[in-house]
Amino acid sequence: MIVEIVSAEKEIFSGKATMLFAPAIEGEIGVAPGHTPMVSLLGPGEVRVQTDDQESSYYVSGGLIEIQPTVVTVLSDTAMRAEELDEEAASQAKLQAEEALKNEGNSINYAKARAELAETVAQIRTIQRLRKKAGR
Repeated sequence: MIVEIVSAEKEIFSGKATMLFAPAIEGEIGVAPGHTPMVSLLGPGEVRVQTDDQESSYYVSGGLIEIQPTVVTVLSDTAMRAEELDEEAASQAKLQAEEALKNEGNSINYAKARAELAETVAQIRTIQRLRKKAGR
């Protein structure tokens, strides 16, 4: 099957794959060639693309996945190779979002702070999984 991962800025991945795993809002979904057509919303998290000889990881901030029997398209506002994630920046953003949630009485948008927290936690999980996979 052909997999395309696209952000608002650019195409992140386009190529053949044997399997894809994505963070649908209902839970992680696995997609193999010939999968039943469907569309689902994505939450923030890791998209894993398996080819004949390797597995690549990508981070998406959420978005949409469209599945056809021979083509899978992942559309996200933010998408990047997992190796490009900055753990220190994600940890700092997580602390800021947690602090904003504690001070919800202020003029902070509570839903925005919760969404930012979910994104940073997903980034950190992606980094940790990548590090564990590499044996570091």
